[in-house]
Amino acid sequence: MISLWKKIKIYVISVLISLGVGGLSALLTKNNMEIYSSINRPPLSPPSFLFPIVWTILFILMGISAAIIYKSHSPLRRSALRVYIVQLIFNFLWTLIFFNVQAYTFASVWIIALLALIVFMIIKFYKIKPLAAYLQIPYLLWVTFASYLTIAIAVLN
Repeated sequence: MISLWKKIKIYVISVLISLGVGGLSALLTKNNMEIYSSINRPPLSPPSFLFPIVWTILFILMGISAAIIYKSHSPLRRSALRVYIVQLIFNFLWTLIFFNVQAYTFASVWIIALLALIVFMIIKFYKIKPLAAYLQIPYLLWVTFASYLTIAIAVLN
């Protein structure tokens, strides 16, 4: 049992960190989440209940991916993990900017920066462990879709 824990410990910690970031942003914005249903939304806007499900899956994949990079012992891993942390911070702050501040135009600019960071992170991860990069693809796709929603909401509101 101890050897199993040694093998999975970094994965568990990494996933918990990622989920913690998502959970904290949800906690800090919970009183403002109802604005999503009250603002003008573009076509293809998913229902509110879908967001926590998708984000939970994405944060788990992000954590696993980061753990793969951490365990790689590559000389590039430190730089790659820095980009991972920065994009995680940008992800966290986007939620506050969009829901709490309701600065939709600024949130649009912010999410484009987040998108660029995600692409940069995927490239860095790919150079170390392609699997870690591939695990980030659903996140990239979702944030691309979220960029569409954010920009459209900025225009419509």
